[in-house]
Amino acid sequence: MASVTVQSPNPLNWLVTPAVTCVAATLVFAVPIKVFGLQLPEPVFAMAPAFAWATIRPSILPPFALIFLGLFQDLVWGGALGLWPLCLLAVYGLGFSVRRVLTGEGFWALGAWYGGLAALGFGLGVLLVTVTAGVAPSLTGVALQFLVTLPLFPLAWLLIDRFEDADVRFR
Repeated sequence: MASVTVQSPNPLNWLVTPAVTCVAATLVFAVPIKVFGLQLPEPVFAMAPAFAWATIRPSILPPFALIFLGLFQDLVWGGALGLWPLCLLAVYGLGFSVRRVLTGEGFWALGAWYGGLAALGFGLGVLLVTVTAGVAPSLTGVALQFLVTLPLFPLAWLLIDRFEDADVRFR
């Protein structure tokens, strides 16, 4: 895979643009269109930047962006307010805690970490819904949502590849 040009880590480039892209993609996939009787999947687009931001560099801004993105998802999908912010922050926090291991890893290793952390985020979501609602959500639905979220890893990879080496202070 060809390397992407490293860009400066200003917040507009590495934080705002991916967040706005996630909002736009979520709105597009929330349109009630049915193809062959099936509705568009609901991938958690914010999972990719949650993983990438944890890997790129330490900052106080990504958790606030993830809270915003999670609340936006809760409002669009009609879920319990606060569910997705907690899940996204869990993915970010776990990714941030193993950041030293993730730094400099290749596509497949980071993809495996992304899949594992996304699975933990979805697992936390199932646990929270079960505890608050008193009944477990459809595990088939959760599994399908997880499976359509996994292919978003290349977006996280592009974000990491573009900004990981941009600020040498955080190596």
